[in-house]
Amino acid sequence: MKDTLLSPVREALAGSGGPEALATFWVPGRIEVLGKHTDYAGGRSLVCAVDQGFVIAAAPRADSRVRVVNVAAGSEAMLALDARLAQPPDAWMRYPATVLRRVARNFPDAKRGADIAFLSDLPLASGMSSSSAFMVAVFLAIAEVNRIGDDARYREAIARPEDLAGYLATVENGQSFGALTGDRGVGTFGGSEDHTAMLCCRAGELSQYSFCPVRHERQVPLPAGLEFVVAVSGVKAEKTGAANYAYNRASLAVRAILDAWRAASGRPDTSLADAVDKAGIAQVREVIEKSAIDGFDTPILLDRFDQFVEESVEIIPAAASALQAGDLARFGVLVDRSQDLAEQRLRNQVPETEHLARSARELGAIAASAFGAGFGGSVWALVRIAQTPDFISAWDAAYRQAFPRRMASFLATRPGPAACGLTSGSRLLAPDSWPPATGS
Repeated sequence: MKDTLLSPVREALAGSGGPEALATFWVPGRIEVLGKHTDYAGGRSLVCAVDQGFVIAAAPRADSRVRVVNVAAGSEAMLALDARLAQPPDAWMRYPATVLRRVARNFPDAKRGADIAFLSDLPLASGMSSSSAFMVAVFLAIAEVNRIGDDARYREAIARPEDLAGYLATVENGQSFGALTGDRGVGTFGGSEDHTAMLCCRAGELSQYSFCPVRHERQVPLPAGLEFVVAVSGVKAEKTGAANYAYNRASLAVRAILDAWRAASGRPDTSLADAVDKAGIAQVREVIEKSAIDGFDTPILLDRFDQFVEESVEIIPAAASALQAGDLARFGVLVDRSQDLAEQRLRNQVPETEHLARSARELGAIAASAFGAGFGGSVWALVRIAQTPDFISAWDAAYRQAFPRRMASFLATRPGPAACGLTSGSRLLAPDSWPPATGS
């Protein structure tokens, strides 16, 4: 699939210095197998990359302008590598603009513009992190042109792929990453789960990570003969406009809980997971029960806390162990519980995703769950590869009957490889580009 994307991307830059001048990258989307709104709270996620994603190519320019070509749409925009770059009116172009503004702020020696072209087979606004993948791809392209990997500022802050994932998450959410100061981001208060999956996952395996900071916990091979079927509900999982408030509400609730805990306990815990780990679930929950937190009803905060604890502390380790042991029945039960918590406590589901998860199980899926930001998007189902065609047909028919005005789309994937350079000139993700590790 990468080859079918790569050829038209190269053709779009045919007049930009010749093929030898192009740096090309592959950046996949991801499936959040488990870990609903846990990463920015310091919790766990179980993730994998997918076979669908972005191919991006870049050729250096003689000025600081950046031409971004959307090959699929046949359109382009001219931006600038400038820390004062304004947000473009086109919502889709705000993603590369955010990257360029942050690069100029953090790496002032990066002054070379580029002609950039991209093409993707990743469904948009589906919960598979197309926006994050796009931003990662743009960063890799502009970093390659400017040799940012050789910059002392970069090498002091980023020593491993997990660090790069953490940094790129702050590009998106606007926070600082150590000495690399933040900007306004794109307006979402998410974490680094998506970026970690894209940069660090391995083909054929699920990866269990915890966050704030990013810590690798274990790899879990997906049993042979199984694959994920993803149903894109047709309800867009937008993170802009009115949908931005609903998405950020879950994050803001975590911030409110942590602020109340710090005030009541006098502890400097850096994340909700840190507080739970050091003080215990009961003590943190008691503070929530006794605190009056502006903007939130106590029952809502308790539901949010309980969902986080059960998902991160209990379900994810148990589910990963079940899958590793080949106990698929147990794995399915644990995933069902995660979906129940999303519907009843996190409250980020819509009728379409609830139906898709439920009907997948009724049709024989080993496990099924909605994933991503919520409020639309997609549902994954784990099925036997030999049964995939019949399963998709039956799943589609059940969805059409329940929601005749919705048009779902489906894709099947095994866990795919992480982002990589596609040409010999792409250095940033080469194994020898990372300095020796200085710690765990």
